[in-house]
Amino acid sequence: MLFSCGNPTSVIQQLASDDTLSGVVAYDIVFYRSDSGIVQVELTAPMMVQQGDDSSYLEFPKGFHAVVFDKYHNVASEISADYGIKANNNMVEARGNVSVENNRKGQSMYSDKLFWYQDTKMIYTRSQVRIVMPDKDITGDSLESMENFDEYTIYNGRATFEVEDN
Repeated sequence: MLFSCGNPTSVIQQLASDDTLSGVVAYDIVFYRSDSGIVQVELTAPMMVQQGDDSSYLEFPKGFHAVVFDKYHNVASEISADYGIKANNNMVEARGNVSVENNRKGQSMYSDKLFWYQDTKMIYTRSQVRIVMPDKDITGDSLESMENFDEYTIYNGRATFEVEDN
């Protein structure tokens, strides 16, 4: 004598089609952005969260650090923040202790919020900004720049710098 139990085929198909994974969490991640095999940006983060099945929406709840390279693979600039989120429009929003370092020029930019458009390689902020250089200190209420931070436009800027007596 044989006995069996089972579920109707429709129930089995429904269970197989439902994605029970609501998100992905990854630790100690490294992302590379490259063009023609040449690395342009290396982004590291201690934690990344992807909600649902939308791989274009990524969250970095414990912050991130990005290194931007020039065409000779020298470090051009570095961008870091306490929190980051990448939306499906290829924009990273950085919040909390945001800093942009230009290693070649020895200058640093600090703000509470920054938007980084990876498609156009532009960064901007509409928050208070402070730029520190070896010989001067500039503050303003917004900024636009390329991601390498070689040149920038600061709005409503104020500067403090030393003048030599002659």
